[in-house]
Amino acid sequence: MGEAHADIAVIGLAVMGQNLILNMNDHGYEVVAFNRTLERIDDFHAGAASGRDTIVGARSLEELVGLLRRPRKVMLMVRAGQPTDDFIEQLAALLEPGDVIIDGGNANFYDTIRRAKYVEERGLLFVGTGVSGGEEGARHGPSIMPGGSPEAWPLVQEIFQAIAAKTQDGTPCCEWVGDDGAGHYVKMTHNGIEYGDMQVICEAYHLMRDGLGLDAEEMAAVFDGWNEGELNSYLIEITRDILAYRDASGELVLDQILDTAGQKGTGKWTSVSSLDLGVPVTLIGEAVYARCLSALKDERVAASRVLTGPAEKEVDADPGVVEAIGQALLASKIVSYAQGFMLMRAAAASFGWQLDYGAIALMWREGCIIRSQFLDRIQEAFERDPDLPSLLLDDYFSEVLARCQAGWRGTVQLAIERGIPVPAISSALAFYDAYRTERLPANLLQAQRDYFGAHTYERLDQPRGEYFHTDWTGKGGAIASSSYSV
Repeated sequence: MGEAHADIAVIGLAVMGQNLILNMNDHGYEVVAFNRTLERIDDFHAGAASGRDTIVGARSLEELVGLLRRPRKVMLMVRAGQPTDDFIEQLAALLEPGDVIIDGGNANFYDTIRRAKYVEERGLLFVGTGVSGGEEGARHGPSIMPGGSPEAWPLVQEIFQAIAAKTQDGTPCCEWVGDDGAGHYVKMTHNGIEYGDMQVICEAYHLMRDGLGLDAEEMAAVFDGWNEGELNSYLIEITRDILAYRDASGELVLDQILDTAGQKGTGKWTSVSSLDLGVPVTLIGEAVYARCLSALKDERVAASRVLTGPAEKEVDADPGVVEAIGQALLASKIVSYAQGFMLMRAAAASFGWQLDYGAIALMWREGCIIRSQFLDRIQEAFERDPDLPSLLLDDYFSEVLARCQAGWRGTVQLAIERGIPVPAISSALAFYDAYRTERLPANLLQAQRDYFGAHTYERLDQPRGEYFHTDWTGKGGAIASSSYSV
């Protein structure tokens, strides 16, 4: 066992693990690398880590622990679920009180809450951190969202903020999020917003392709123009590049890709959490279901030969229509972010976290997949009002939505007329209309519930919290069901 001299160890040498190690090493940190399959350690040293004497391979967990200076810091970049639990169990038997175990994978935040408790009970410290930005971000500067044991933050802060992406003024896109599962919850919400962002972009592409008849080069030019304005973002930028990309034979690669989308679960977890907390994160939910529907490829092929849509109309690629689609895209993105921050606010209240929403917007400003120009505006909105219940109520965002509203509505109308599905854009508009409506038809819904189940209702002319029951048929009597909300 070698002398203890390394700053941190990383377990898991897949793409993210390797690139984080290289990033740490570039910033002057000596890193121990370990992988369950030992051949991958050799391959890493012979390849990407070649010539780097301060990246040290360990052949066992015992050797890894012995190479680390105290307090030891071990970061797991392994598959979420049981593999993470297995490594935590093994490390807990080897580490000493005050050492830190870091889970940098896409863990379910409930697992992180459980793991933090388990590790802390053994005298160790735990960090569950979101790491966003993919391969490029891990290598050159990701967005990092750490949570867990507060005592661990001073021990990992220097490394994390050194390797994180930086804003233009040099601020690292990494700050302590909160206790136990807070970091992974914020990362989960980030990924949920990412699902929504990608879906509304795909719907804009679908409308321009099949509704307006634009070819790939024309659409690439549209996305290039959007990326120069308010829609400036990483996902708009890469969509432009994808639309313009051709293989060696000159074929558009995009046209060769099967239209069935995959997912790893974080969007679904966001939707499930929103249901648990009673927060209407409708756009993200529609984005998840759109991926599920895309997977029904064989059924959709069969249905396309049986089910009819509207009569075809003459294609109109007027620049005004394209501009309206851009307005619908911008407005829907704002709704997606607004719903995401509403969800985090509800989660903070439920789990006892003290979340700084402006700091979260800053963490997402660079390095991550949903980085975009208007995250600066989100940060400013929460600086103006830290208790802002919804971004839609901020002056800047309400003005943008008002300006985009006609184009947004026109885009949904165009989609309906052409029979082109826009579940995320249309659900965003429906949410906006419901949120701004003083009196929704839920009074009828409550009457229905009281009619068939005696579930009671509140009255406009009585204080909130007082419940009433009507004997609608004259046969039900005065007994009412207890009132509760799940």
